[in-house]
Amino acid sequence: MVVTPVHFRLLRPALPPAEPAPAPPQPRQPRAATESHKFAHIPCRPPAASGGGRQEIIIRPRPAGFANASQHAVGRLPSRGRALSSRGDGSAAAALASPSSFEGQVRSFGLAPSRIHRNLPPDELARMAVARGEGTVASTGSLSVQTGRYTGRSPDDRYIVDDEMTHGTVDWGRINHPFSPDSFARLLDKMRASAASADLFAFDGFVGADRGNRLPVRILGDRAWQSLFARQMFVRPTDEELASHVPEFTVLCLNGFEADPGEDGTNSNAFILIDLTRRIVLIGGTHYAGEIKKSMFTVMNYVLPAKGVFPMHCSANLARGGGETALFFGLSGTGKTSLSADPARGLIGDDEHGWSDRGVFNFEGGCYAKCINLTREAEPQIWDAIRAGAVLENVVLSGESRMPDFADGTLTENTRAAYPLDYIPGAVSPSVGGHPRVIVFLTADALGVLPPLSSLTRDSAMYHFMSGYTSKLAGTERGIKEPRAVFSECFGAPFMPRPAAEYARMLGEKLDRHRTSVYLVNTGWSGGPYGVGRRIKIGYSRAMVSAVVNGSLGAADYRRDRLFNLDVATACPGVPPEVLDPRSTWDDKEAYDESARRLARMFADNFAKFKNVPPDVLDAGPQPDGAA
Repeated sequence: MVVTPVHFRLLRPALPPAEPAPAPPQPRQPRAATESHKFAHIPCRPPAASGGGRQEIIIRPRPAGFANASQHAVGRLPSRGRALSSRGDGSAAAALASPSSFEGQVRSFGLAPSRIHRNLPPDELARMAVARGEGTVASTGSLSVQTGRYTGRSPDDRYIVDDEMTHGTVDWGRINHPFSPDSFARLLDKMRASAASADLFAFDGFVGADRGNRLPVRILGDRAWQSLFARQMFVRPTDEELASHVPEFTVLCLNGFEADPGEDGTNSNAFILIDLTRRIVLIGGTHYAGEIKKSMFTVMNYVLPAKGVFPMHCSANLARGGGETALFFGLSGTGKTSLSADPARGLIGDDEHGWSDRGVFNFEGGCYAKCINLTREAEPQIWDAIRAGAVLENVVLSGESRMPDFADGTLTENTRAAYPLDYIPGAVSPSVGGHPRVIVFLTADALGVLPPLSSLTRDSAMYHFMSGYTSKLAGTERGIKEPRAVFSECFGAPFMPRPAAEYARMLGEKLDRHRTSVYLVNTGWSGGPYGVGRRIKIGYSRAMVSAVVNGSLGAADYRRDRLFNLDVATACPGVPPEVLDPRSTWDDKEAYDESARRLARMFADNFAKFKNVPPDVLDAGPQPDGAA
């Protein structure tokens, strides 16, 4: 059909004026829960096909109740090198083919798919996913999908392109694997060719809630459900922002495209390739949506330090009414999402943040919560967020009722729920906060010996940040079947492309400048190691975090643990005193002592890899060879 001038004007308004600073955060009103979608067997009506190489652009009004853009662009794009037809003078086609238009940008990227769907609303994406056989609708109204062979991240298949810009700035090694620019270019060409006959889905939005530090992104993929995932996880644009959107980074994710390791230089058929110079991410061979989210987190962790912004793998919340901010660092499974979703505080975000000279801001527009053994009693906010518009990943549904069985780990222990931030009552909007008064380092110690609650000095905070000790929990990465002790620098080594010392230096500067208090909270095992003891009750962990955040821990309520070189809390409201003393919870005290010494030695051996560490920081860690 002919593109009319009114459609053209809707596509290309003037750029919105930049704001000097984020607006003060206000509690976000939660979306009202809607009736479960009943479209499991409703076919998706395809858009009308346009012929003769003509471009069809349909601008649909936003559905009531959705505050963000829902532009739907569907069209049959001509092959590369063919001009768009127009009403006769060629002006409309020329404008649409320009690099500033969505269609021009897609062609400039080298793609000519048969049809492309842009920024569809959640209900339509869910309906299309069901019609395409990608998933089903659970009794909660959420879309339920399975990701097949890959139910977690695949770190051995993740690469960063090694080129002139990255060669001396990326910390190459066991985590950041180098990939040649030429091999990347060949795979990109293969994926472009593969997409030529595909229906693609595009999400245009942002990474970062702070307008001064956000990154415009485009997520292109071949799955409707992953476009829904991207829409709920990233920062959604307004209508005006969408109309003028120019991506500065593009993710191309084709689930059905697999690499040939012998020809393409990958480790397996699956791959996650990050080219920081071309500003492109390529993902193929895996259906796990977490790769989309974490690849862009990796990008931000490379880009922001050069701007003086400290990127963090943490959750964040603040006191009601725009009060004091708290940060929660930790790897997957340590409790970042659960413990930051506090009904008494406003949620800024659950996983990825930046700390600039103006304060803290969320990278994302949604949450990606682990939901194995989820219960309403323990985590009511997450439970209530799993409704229409949310995505359930690898959660088993019970028979004809399609009721999620959160206790069933048959597919994986790494079951997930993705939902927008405004599904959490009181989430702040925009997702920004002030400089934090309190930081909590979360760890899940599978050995069962680390104290549950300790106060850290500046030097010990630096030590534990660089160490990043936790236990990698089952399912979070491919091949992990039970908890395993690991040291992950900055509590997020898989996503940190620069050297750990660079991030640690930024943390130290922030602590000095803002006089922030830091605590270490162990949410792991008590009474013995994994398989013998039990996981510390989340209610106790929540009570510890609440006491830290509201300042109710007294200065005198500590004892010195000379082995771990920590000031350990001896009393905390809502926590039995014996829980705070891990040795007292073990029946076999000698076994505890042996395990504790082993963990202290693991800390020391791991820290030996860091060179030129200030003596005060080095001396602030565990002391396996003598009391501090």
